[in-house]
Parts: sequence; C-alpha cells; structure tokens
Amino acid sequence: MTSRPTPVVIDCDTGVDDALALLFAVRHPGLDLRAVGCIAGNTDVDQVVRNTLTVLEQAGAPAVPVARGAERPLLEPLRTAHHVHGRDGMGDLGLPAPARRPTEVDAVMLMHHAILDSPRPVTLIPTAPLTNIALLLRTHPEVTRNIERIVFMGGAVATGNATPVAEFNVWHDPEAAAILLTAGVPTTMYGLDVFQRVLVPEADVRRLRECGEPGARLAGRLLSHRDPATGNDVPYGGLGDAGAVCSVADPAGLTTHRLPVEVDLAPGPARGQTVVDRRPRPGEAELHGETREQPLVDVALDIDVERYVKLFLAIVEGLDPPWT
Repeated sequence: MTSRPTPVVIDCDTGVDDALALLFAVRHPGLDLRAVGCIAGNTDVDQVVRNTLTVLEQAGAPAVPVARGAERPLLEPLRTAHHVHGRDGMGDLGLPAPARRPTEVDAVMLMHHAILDSPRPVTLIPTAPLTNIALLLRTHPEVTRNIERIVFMGGAVATGNATPVAEFNVWHDPEAAAILLTAGVPTTMYGLDVFQRVLVPEADVRRLRECGEPGARLAGRLLSHRDPATGNDVPYGGLGDAGAVCSVADPAGLTTHRLPVEVDLAPGPARGQTVVDRRPRPGEAELHGETREQPLVDVALDIDVERYVKLFLAIVEGLDPPWT
C-alpha cells in the first residue's frame, strides 16, 4: 500500500536552484506542498515572490499559497547573490510575469496556518536565509508541536562559500540560524558538503532543454545556468537546493551523523560558520570546564549522487519515482 504524501512547507529565496527545488516538490507524488514562504536572499523579496509564482505556473502546480516574507536579516543588511543567480535571480532567462498572486498574509502567518492546519506533522524545508523561520519559531512557538522535522539547506562542515568557513544562507543571517538550531525540533543540516556534489550530466540537461513540456524545459534551462562569478563552462548542472528536497522524498540517499552544531555569532572572519563537533571524545577545553549547550543536529556528510540525479530527472519529466 502506498503511504500518504508527506506534508511539506518550503521557505525559499527563489533563485536558480530554489526553482529546481520547487519544480521537484510540486511533481513528486510523495510530497504534499502546502505553502511557500519567500524571503530576500538570492535577490530582493519582491523578485523572489515573482520568481516563485512563475515557477509554480510553469510547473503546472495546483494553487499552492505563496507569501512575501522578510526583506532583510534580523541584524545584518540585505546582501544579495545577483553575481551568481543573475539580476532577476533566475539566470536572467526573461521568464514571463506570473498571472498568479501571493496571499495577503505574510510568510510567517502563512507558514503558521499551514503547519497547524495540517492533519499530519509537517516537514519544513528552508532553502534560504533563515529569517522567516526564526520569526516563526519565536513568534509562534506552538508550531513546533506539528513539525515533524526541519531539513534546511545551509551550513558547512568543511569549506564555506560566502567566506572561507561560512555558507551563504547561514552567513546571511547567523542569528536566525542559531534560533532554528536551538528550537528543540529534529533538524537535518543539508550543507555544502553534499550540496555541491549532486550534478546532472550534460546529456540529461540537454534533453530537458529540448523537452516540449514547460516545467521540464524550464528545469533544463535552469540547470544550464552558469555562475558568472566563476565563468566556468562546465558540462553539467548542479541540483543545489533541490537535493535537500530529494532527501525529504527519499531519505535513504543521504548519510547523516548526529553531531553537536553551533553558529559563530561573533564579529570577525568566522561569523556565520556552522561549527560541527566531530571529535570522538571531549577535548582540553571541556576538561577545563569550558562547556556550552550545543544542539544535536543530523548533519549530512555523504550522499548517493546517482540516486538523487535519477530521482530528480524522473520526477521532473513526469515519470514514476525509480523506487518507492
């Protein structure tokens, strides 16, 4: 017997790979996308709303409610990633304006209602800076009783991308990330260590680009986008945020370890770093009484790349999942 779809809520800053995540989420039969919150990050929040609505239209999605969220982080100024995602956040593809409109409530209230109104506990998937999530958890802590898990794209065990040690989403609003990690909700960190590994081969990208179905064709165009900051003309496309949604639909492809994680909030070169303690035993600091409360997080350390590429392609092209 087929299990019931997993109710999910996505909070995103729709750029190229958030769009891929949305395409996958609305097409996977095992996911029930109940709401989408929007936040500034890859581009400004109004452009994020437009991008999100456009992607849902192109995907032929049902009337999923979409809401505008925070314009900037809790403390920091807004710092976009136009240099990566283009001026419109979508690789400057020139996509049409959407006919759909966002809800009149803000993203925090939309997520609040979507979570508490769900008949089953919700999996919350932030693929963006975590400001909306922090505001939700602080303003409406009662939502935690109906959240099954938070799977967030953010952080890094090894190397960052915004700084040598900090990943963009966490670096953009470190205080918000710290609030999420200490909310007492089971949490999976899908960080750069796995994020950067899931690459779709050139032949598959080309096939999607030539597809007659609008959603699959859009996926191909997005996967063809090249980061102008590096100028690399690489023969493949990265799934990015979509990999985090793949891991919700198919957890067997992700290897996680339950580890203490905290966010560096101090000014300086390490601000925004997710400090992951992988030591097998306490060190001198702890032996000398320097202990802190560190939440335990399921940190993604390895990933079945081929499994998730096959899964993404099958779902976006309208085929049955390759396994159940």
